[in-house]
Amino acid sequence: MEYSFLQHYWWFLLSLLGGILVFLLFVQGGQSLIYSLGKEESDFAQLINSLKRKWELTFTLLVTFGASFFASFPLFYTISFGGAYWVWMAILFCFVLQAVSYEFISRRGNILGNGVYKAFLYLNGVLGPILLGTAVSTLFFGAHFSYSPEGMTNMDNPVFSVWEGAFFGLEAVWNTPFNVILGIAIFFLARTLGALYFINNINDESIRIRARRQVAINAVLFLLPFLTYLIYVLFFHPVWRFENGELNQDAAIYLDNIISNPWTLVILLSGLVCVLHGIYVGARRSNLNGIWTAGIGVILTVTSLLFIAGVDGTVYYRSLSSPDLSLTIFNSSSSRFTLTAMSIVSLFIPAVLAYIWYVWRKMDVK
Repeated sequence: MEYSFLQHYWWFLLSLLGGILVFLLFVQGGQSLIYSLGKEESDFAQLINSLKRKWELTFTLLVTFGASFFASFPLFYTISFGGAYWVWMAILFCFVLQAVSYEFISRRGNILGNGVYKAFLYLNGVLGPILLGTAVSTLFFGAHFSYSPEGMTNMDNPVFSVWEGAFFGLEAVWNTPFNVILGIAIFFLARTLGALYFINNINDESIRIRARRQVAINAVLFLLPFLTYLIYVLFFHPVWRFENGELNQDAAIYLDNIISNPWTLVILLSGLVCVLHGIYVGARRSNLNGIWTAGIGVILTVTSLLFIAGVDGTVYYRSLSSPDLSLTIFNSSSSRFTLTAMSIVSLFIPAVLAYIWYVWRKMDVK
């Protein structure tokens, strides 16, 4: 296998993991809805017990996503996770709150009380998707960083990468409003998926009626910022690409990537149709399976968008401080040997997905 094929192959796998991760954020979306859908203590118990069976899948996939980035594109991992650490620490703290809350909320005699742990779950449900969406948006809009391989040989100050911003990742909030716009879109998407999940998973008509209302409200609040973001990124956002060793800029590079890889257009349009169909059937009283149609649509849509961000030498992590040091899948990947070895291991992914599906079904037996 050619080196470039391995680099594209692993970029696709990371895009797919990102799509599945966004789908699994229905757990965070459901947590942000517990006060809207829960009116009695029995309602809260049903909502939290339903999410408690699935939250570890989201947390595990988040860790897997980071580990896969480290193994396949270590230069990005070093720069982003090492430089923008306040953003990643905030995300980690949110998920630690979630883990602690699910561990102790059902225990008798817990010190803080159920109300505090409910608030923690709500906080994770709000901040988790917004922070993740804002961080992921930097793949499209860049950050202030630089790096120097020679710096590692300086024994007095062995520094490889330097984060130019004084806020170490938090400046993504004000670098461009589109970073926050994507975070808000992901937040309302998670709430939409959370409501669809409750409709499918909880056999309580009063909760389902309230959840269907939330599907309609949050779907509109999701589509407005998401379509604004999508249109700007595809048609107006200036994108960089290395061609013959030179850095070129064009406002339609993402669109060119879709045209040159027509299967991404098929996946993107199929994903958008599935999302809209899932939302539509989820808002109808007679249908319980909107979460699956919308979930598949989310995975397809996010996978295609992340893939076109790095295909064919397109800069997927631009340096706003030193444009020539921007990252592509070609200059930031692991060695050919490492990618080849990991590709062999990746052949077991279908078995892992089948196991996840089996565990999912097993958890819902009772």
